[in-house]
Amino acid sequence: MKQSVLILCTGNSCRSQMAEGFLRSFDPELEVFSAGTKPAEAVHTLAVAVMREEWIDIGGYRPKSVDAFTSRPFDWVVTVCDGAKESCPVFTGEVKHRVHIGFDDPAEAEGSREEQLAVFRRVRDEINLRFRRFCNEMQTGG
Repeated sequence: MKQSVLILCTGNSCRSQMAEGFLRSFDPELEVFSAGTKPAEAVHTLAVAVMREEWIDIGGYRPKSVDAFTSRPFDWVVTVCDGAKESCPVFTGEVKHRVHIGFDDPAEAEGSREEQLAVFRRVRDEINLRFRRFCNEMQTGG
């Protein structure tokens, strides 16, 4: 049976978009969506760039409001905000399992483009690792 996953953060411009891209690449059978409580204008250009390095194109993705999904039930809702620095969004719709997998917000990276890219790559690699593990646990029931 096809499982549905909603990945939530605040702006829906970096972490949740990268996580959506990875989950879709791990299992094309999953129904994967991402959203934010205060959606940004667009997906961050550096998020698009570092995902292309992994052969995953999120350039066509768009930030969406969590409000667009509250009437739809989900098997999993995953929050990816950094709990220490941000308040994680709450999903008020029907959901079977809630999980928090926090990451630093790469959109807050400062410095030169190369320094910012280094932060985006680190967070991308953390998302890849953690969501690969999440996908395996979800599929094995563990």
